[in-house]
Amino acid sequence: MIKRELYLKKIKKFQDKPLIKVITGMRRAGKSTLLNLLAEDLKEQGIKDEQIIRINFEAMEFDTIRDYRQLYAYIKERLLTGSMYLLLDEIQQVDSWERAINSLFMEGGVDIYITGSNANMLSSDLSTLLAGRYVEIQVFPLSFREYLLFLPQEVRENKSEAFENYMKYGGLPLIPSLPQENDTMEMFLAGIYNTVLMKDVIQRNAVRDPALLENIVRFLADNVGNPVSSSKVAGYLTSQGRKTAAATVDNYLQMLTKAYIFYRAQRYDIKGKMHLKTQEKYYIVDNGLRNALLDFKQGDYGHVLENIVYLELLRRGYHVAIGKVGTLEVDFVASKAERKVYYQVSASVLDDGTRERELKPLRVIPDAYEKILLTMDRTHIRDFEGIRNVNIVDWLLGEE
Repeated sequence: MIKRELYLKKIKKFQDKPLIKVITGMRRAGKSTLLNLLAEDLKEQGIKDEQIIRINFEAMEFDTIRDYRQLYAYIKERLLTGSMYLLLDEIQQVDSWERAINSLFMEGGVDIYITGSNANMLSSDLSTLLAGRYVEIQVFPLSFREYLLFLPQEVRENKSEAFENYMKYGGLPLIPSLPQENDTMEMFLAGIYNTVLMKDVIQRNAVRDPALLENIVRFLADNVGNPVSSSKVAGYLTSQGRKTAAATVDNYLQMLTKAYIFYRAQRYDIKGKMHLKTQEKYYIVDNGLRNALLDFKQGDYGHVLENIVYLELLRRGYHVAIGKVGTLEVDFVASKAERKVYYQVSASVLDDGTRERELKPLRVIPDAYEKILLTMDRTHIRDFEGIRNVNIVDWLLGEE
């Protein structure tokens, strides 16, 4: 297994601390493998096998554990004197699991790590019961840096070709090992999509109209990077013969974000320093899934790049919003701790008109925070009057 150091480092910061480590993200993004890597790391630290309790609730071996009493009893039977490590995968399969976890946490002696594929696991019930006792670590599909590590050495050297495949087929962990061709990828990605949609959205929410849900998914996939509202989606579907209320669409949008299939980016008024409730954008968790949904159709290159940058900023721990400055738009306002960076993303700014259009929003921002223009261009120009000009591939492979 190739170590996903980014996430292991985040998790290990909280090892043996009195906090429950909650690892979230879309199904098949690599959470189970991450727990396996964590178990191996613990053993390398000298932790014995019998001190680690590892349960994957999607495995038939643990099919009989379906409520919190059974979970609590199973774990208690296996606890030893001294430090124990509890690694529980897809815990949302267990009814009222948080009651067992809360009790084990309160009793002490157990360092707890859990994963889940739906944000409902961090619902108000859990937040109330475990308030202040857990830390969430989000796992995403492979970054481009990780993607290269998953490729065979001889393929890894051609970064341009690798990035084209990354844009086209996405970064789910199995993708680099599969034949890089549309038919194979479409079959694999369709299987992932159907599993995620069925298990984490349709079944979990008892969706009454799966066909309507899929229409909404395809609309969002086709409009990555465009302003979207419930009423806009409802209007489009109605024009296509599927009369739908905005409230229904909004409900489905919430389901899709809770399953980590789409991420919602709010609009932020830079001058007014406030979030706005209109003209939000949705970004998909993986470009490969998007392209498979849209039959790998060509075009929309700029929005594909925008989606990659958005997810990378989330990986790097930023809170990300869409910037509004007067009537102009800044692609991303990325904030964390005491750092703020403005990003504009474009396929190319070699054309004078395009370059001026992309730079204008950054130039009129009335503060001195860092401003970066990300493109696929490779030129000697590194700076436009204080605005950094950076190649997207170099930025993805660079250090923060």
